[in-house]
Amino acid sequence: MNKKIKILIVEDEMIIAANISLQLNELGYEVTGIVPRGEEALMHIKSETPNILLLDINLKGSLDGIETALEMQKTKDIPVIYLTANADEAHFNRAKETHPYAFVAKPFKKLDLQRAIELTVSQIGFKDENNSNFKPKEEEAFILNDSIFVRHLNSMVKVDIKDILYIEAERNYCRIFTNNKEYLLVMTLKEMDKKLPLKHFLRVHRSYIINISQITEIATTHIDIGRKAIPISKSSKKELLKRLQTI
Repeated sequence: MNKKIKILIVEDEMIIAANISLQLNELGYEVTGIVPRGEEALMHIKSETPNILLLDINLKGSLDGIETALEMQKTKDIPVIYLTANADEAHFNRAKETHPYAFVAKPFKKLDLQRAIELTVSQIGFKDENNSNFKPKEEEAFILNDSIFVRHLNSMVKVDIKDILYIEAERNYCRIFTNNKEYLLVMTLKEMDKKLPLKHFLRVHRSYIINISQITEIATTHIDIGRKAIPISKSSKKELLKRLQTI
């Protein structure tokens, strides 16, 4: 059984840190500790190496977050996600030198944090339970006739095609939505469209692929799937109506 991805929170505002810890636990991650100072973070890393460092830039004490990351990188290669309430050019340029995987601006929503961590995990891939280092990412999705295996956290999860509602583009990524979960893939919507079985799915907009069997309503300029209104182009609507006649 694979272990959960381990995250160390380095944040000197304890209410914020406790809230982050709660959110990470709900998302299925393991919090290895909450520390308020860079010096304490470096001590913690020596005894228990996390997989990701969630690091506030504006730490009090002798080391700020960027200096903490630079010091850590002398001996360890742990992916860094910065938390910051100060996103000015000077801080950003200093932080860039440490090659962070993401920036999360305060105040942030749970989804902002979730996506930053998911993207970090997707970029680097998670190794087996006996090794806390990372390896290059493996194939993000295996598409079969009736299901898709997608990478979620540190394992491949089977998603039945009939359970997929729609797929939404997010720059060079795409997000699969089911009734109770969503999965982020390091794959463009165009690549996804080429791989999906034609009889089940249709790209109705530059940002959306829908599961035809999940449509609840067809309106003039959009379709409804569950509670989501998805825009549809005229040409896609013609194709959709043609497909529905043959089902």
